[in-house]
Amino acid sequence: MLLHVNFESEYLGNNHEILVILPDKPRTQTPAAFYGSGKKYPVLWLLHGTFGDQTDWVRKTRIELYAEENQLAVVMPPALNSNYSNWDDTMMGYRMYDYLTEELMPFIYGWFPVSDQRKDNFIAGLSMGGRGTIKYAVNHPDKFAAAAVFSAAPMDLSELGPGNPCPLLDTENPRLKNTLRNAGGVEAYRASNENVWAMIDALAPTGKLPRLMFACGEEDTLLYSFYLRFQEHCRDIGLKAHWFSLPGYKHEWRFWDLAVEEALRFFGVSRQSKT
Repeated sequence: MLLHVNFESEYLGNNHEILVILPDKPRTQTPAAFYGSGKKYPVLWLLHGTFGDQTDWVRKTRIELYAEENQLAVVMPPALNSNYSNWDDTMMGYRMYDYLTEELMPFIYGWFPVSDQRKDNFIAGLSMGGRGTIKYAVNHPDKFAAAAVFSAAPMDLSELGPGNPCPLLDTENPRLKNTLRNAGGVEAYRASNENVWAMIDALAPTGKLPRLMFACGEEDTLLYSFYLRFQEHCRDIGLKAHWFSLPGYKHEWRFWDLAVEEALRFFGVSRQSKT
């Protein structure tokens, strides 16, 4: 069951559309029995990447099939190119970071047959959505049992600076420059909820983090080196994570389709993980 839900958001300041996948009624059950069961499904909050929207996962992967096979709800919100951050000075305000946890999650829990228990909530995303995923996971570890980050990895923000050969860390890169302006400058950015590298260092010894998965295609020329570096860092700090990489894949949907299927196994909601 694929639902297109349009509603006015207080945090985004506009009408917008989310996509929600819910399991279909089995032909062996009556409508009264199925829809009146009161069952609450586990839920995957699935985030898109830069230049995308909430339709990407449905149009370019088999996520609806995977959800149906595993009796899983999936919620896909739009985020524009917000980096899953708050942009208070944009238009009439576009508070994407707050929107997910403070508006969308209560909306879904209140109106749909979805479990609000931590053990049943999972989050995943690709590229920009991967950065959003890890940001939500470390800032709200009480809300998610596990998180899967595709084609993205935490970066050491102490390395931010002008002329950095990596555009993701070059403070003169137009995208990062605008991000830093929105945050209030480099130091404010480092001290914010964006500094997931530092937060992981602080939380790793506590055992409070969700279970984490990181995935990257080995031909992803921009991100794979960060993936390997963060993998090494996790070993250094004693953080256990699930690592998934494949040769021959770049920053592409063929890889992300495989990655989300692997993530469902990692989460423990895939029927394949139970056989």
